[in-house]
Amino acid sequence: MKTLIVYAHPEPKSLNGSLKNLAVSTLETAGHEVRVSDLYAMGWKAVVDASDYGPDASSPLKVALDSGRAFDAGTLTPDVLAEQEKLLWADTIIFQFPLWWYTMPAILKGWVDRVFTYHFAYGVGEHSDTRYGERFGEGTLAGRRALLSVTTGGPESHYSARGINGPIDDLLFPFQHGILYYPGLEVLPPFVLYGTDRMTAEEYPDVAKAWEQRLLTLESTEPIAFRRQNFGDYEIPSLCLKEGLEPEGRTGFGLHVRG
Repeated sequence: MKTLIVYAHPEPKSLNGSLKNLAVSTLETAGHEVRVSDLYAMGWKAVVDASDYGPDASSPLKVALDSGRAFDAGTLTPDVLAEQEKLLWADTIIFQFPLWWYTMPAILKGWVDRVFTYHFAYGVGEHSDTRYGERFGEGTLAGRRALLSVTTGGPESHYSARGINGPIDDLLFPFQHGILYYPGLEVLPPFVLYGTDRMTAEEYPDVAKAWEQRLLTLESTEPIAFRRQNFGDYEIPSLCLKEGLEPEGRTGFGLHVRG
């Protein structure tokens, strides 16, 4: 298995840094190939601008169209091209990051904004009366798996169905469904550590053991059963879930998960 770890934390000695290092050692010891994109160490440029598209940038700038034109022409900046190549190389992509203000760190969102260009991560496939492009279960990254490894400061109860922060699955839905599943990645259930601001050194061995177990079962873990866009569950072109397919009492983001 070939694994790309996209790591977003500014402190190498942080819990996130330790989890990243443990992932590398565990997977390599098991015989897998591993690459790491350490965004802070790389000095990753987080903002999209015209320099990303070189001679294919228009004036005024049109981010989607310009990014697709630069992708087609091979004129995207070398840092973006390198990350796209890593994604195509990998069988599995692990994202290691802390949950800050209910979402990923800005540098990681900037990685998505710049790397997931038009004609690479979106804007691909057939648009017709029966298909709405290749996305949500199809696309450039189909056949690969993704896993979010996330740390939170608050306790697990804060992220429960009745918790004040909202269910963790709802908070992660935009990343897991809207960013990862959209271009075809199969998304595994996340590895979430709660209350990490109060975690002691004595607790870390149990955390490490649980993380190692997840890593060693990546290939056998069932992905989240998100509904595929073009396979009969949605009306096209409205892309609304067909009546009668929702489990009784389920609403919101949960409608887009089977079973």
